[in-house]
Amino acid sequence: MKKTYILDTNVLLHDPESLFSFEENSIVLPLSVIEELDRIKRRGDDIGRNARDASRKLDDLRLLGRLSEGVELPRGGSIRIEFNGNKAYELLEGIDLNNVDNRILALAYFLTANENNPVVLVTKDLNLRIKADVLGIATEDFYSDKVDYSKLYNGVCELYFSEQEIDRFYQDGFLNFNQNYLHPHQFCILKVRENPSMSALARHHGQKLNRLFYEGKTVYGIKSLNKEQKFALDLLLDDQVRIVTLVGKAGTGKTILALAAGLEKVYEDDGKYNRMLITRPIVPLGNDLGYLPGDKEDKIRPWMQPIYDNLEYLCNDHLHHNGSIDYLMNNGKIDLEALTYIRGRSIPRQFIICDESQNLTPHVIKTILTRVGKGSKIVFTGDPEQIDHPYLDASSNGLSYLVERIKEESISGHITLVKGERSDVAELGARLL
Repeated sequence: MKKTYILDTNVLLHDPESLFSFEENSIVLPLSVIEELDRIKRRGDDIGRNARDASRKLDDLRLLGRLSEGVELPRGGSIRIEFNGNKAYELLEGIDLNNVDNRILALAYFLTANENNPVVLVTKDLNLRIKADVLGIATEDFYSDKVDYSKLYNGVCELYFSEQEIDRFYQDGFLNFNQNYLHPHQFCILKVRENPSMSALARHHGQKLNRLFYEGKTVYGIKSLNKEQKFALDLLLDDQVRIVTLVGKAGTGKTILALAAGLEKVYEDDGKYNRMLITRPIVPLGNDLGYLPGDKEDKIRPWMQPIYDNLEYLCNDHLHHNGSIDYLMNNGKIDLEALTYIRGRSIPRQFIICDESQNLTPHVIKTILTRVGKGSKIVFTGDPEQIDHPYLDASSNGLSYLVERIKEESISGHITLVKGERSDVAELGARLL
């Protein structure tokens, strides 16, 4: 049965393409949503950009017919704008109708009682979903860009072989494996059922299980401390893998492995990449400190401090004792950039690291990927269980979305890091708290 979906403003601000994501069903936009879009569109951030994008899409649809009467959508279904007026308000006496959410709620209540089709209020606002439930209104989150985080692809599997096959794997460096259930660049732990002590690590590619090419390699003084870190370095150092995603809890080594590999590629690997570009979203943890003094570099320095910390560690301990990060920063080979300034750029022949990617929406992830030019490699790192963005969770953030969408692509690879290596204290906090 066809349904009528009422969209809250935050759905359009999260993804303007949501207007075309409801198949053959009917979409209703309360007039209050249009007013909110008009108020928000002046903002200079991604929220303002999405508001402007949604308004442009609605203006294009307006040319196809009167939105108050309903317009057929190109991909099926229809959309109309409802004036949530007195008839809707009269049904909910005693609530504050100066509140936009309450006006949307009143319209949903009115349509639930008067529409022939089932009515569903779609919102990312938890409190609005709670209030709707009290009134008996069906609600949903916006699911089209969500993944099941509990089943997120981890990039690793176990396979069982005979002792003779494992011996041949070590001798030849590969095993033929033409099963199609493995993803490109998926890592495999090869085991023998009869001899648990006999095992090997492999990467699946081209209908073969290949030995790790960079196993045991020390990269800018950093050596892998567990098998997942070995897998990560194998992806980071392989120029055929253009997109790498690293997921893991705090302290598992995501950022420092990516930085060490980037330094190796920029400084040591015959100029394969012109420079290393490092970026991360500007999302505060706790209360924001407000405006910061200085030029652009001064303003982004506090947000980039975790990057500086890791670079300082690599510089001091592995380039020269008591060295300075200026050794790396002053020669123009490293560029730290806020995501705010990445739109419109084309970035060729650079090793790009996007840290803390769990705080990005799927749309922003798409924007970043489309900036990557010829000869560039991009690495996304993050922990979907540490999200500071108010409208994202482990299932709807851009990093989780990206991992699931590109796992079948031959130029991408993913690994989930499991074991914390920062310190016993960090591992305890990540595991128990």
